[in-house]
Amino acid sequence: QLQLVESGGRLVQPGGSLRLSCAMSGVPLNLFVIGWFRQAPSKEREAVSCINPSDNSTAYLNSVKDRFRIGRDNAENTVYLQMNDLRPEDTAVYYCAAEVRLRFLAGPFHCHHHTDYSHWGQGTQVTVSS
Repeated sequence: QLQLVESGGRLVQPGGSLRLSCAMSGVPLNLFVIGWFRQAPSKEREAVSCINPSDNSTAYLNSVKDRFRIGRDNAENTVYLQMNDLRPEDTAVYYCAAEVRLRFLAGPFHCHHHTDYSHWGQGTQVTVSS
């Protein structure tokens, strides 16, 4: 059974960096598209970044594309999100999600809406504050 476990969230000062990890167990990473989403209080869950591990296609939310980097470690079956120059508006619970990549073949690679993902981790809190 597919399981996703996030880690790495904590309190960090503005301008700081964090690396979130999403460990997937039960199935090979390259069968899925993996997305990082975030949800702040009273806001809708939004896609931050996503990756297709089979060909390394990536996509980013405009507000993070110059600050965040998504990557994968196939040996560890893990996707990470390197977040630099963090801002208070990045504060949210961050989730990783997975969907079978064959569902996302149409059109240019993009992250899709969170409702298109079937598998979710429990989330990790990122707080950016001085």
